[in-house]
Amino acid sequence: MKASKSAYVLIHTFEGCRLHAYRCPAGVWTIGWGHTAGVYEGMTITREQANALLEQDIRIFEDNLSFALGLDGNDRMPNGLPITQHQFDALLSFTYNVGTGNLARSTLLRKVKANPKDPSIRGEFARWVYGGSKRLPGLVRRRKMEADLYFS
Repeated sequence: MKASKSAYVLIHTFEGCRLHAYRCPAGVWTIGWGHTAGVYEGMTITREQANALLEQDIRIFEDNLSFALGLDGNDRMPNGLPITQHQFDALLSFTYNVGTGNLARSTLLRKVKANPKDPSIRGEFARWVYGGSKRLPGLVRRRKMEADLYFS
């Protein structure tokens, strides 16, 4: 499954595009649209490079999310349950922000794989609102928008 415009809108809205490296609230060097691999203090890029990094990152996260969900060629998990485009996009934005490893260990993923329509999934999004041990208003808004998209 591939990201739709909805995933890009969420990522653009909450990551923003910064052309000079900065430390995010969790202390990770970041640049562009939330890119972290190989970023170092003092690094600068162009808007075009930021967009290219985002495309590269999205492809990686699409593959990782599809693998984590166990999706087949028909966008169904091993138990035969389908994932909708909105669900995939919301989970992609979430994974882009928290990382594939955190998704893989999350109760959110376990619940999605068991029953993607489980209403308690909304609460699992809401648990991921901390950065650097602080509850961040931006993450609260992001998780609400991801959960709203997931259930739309």
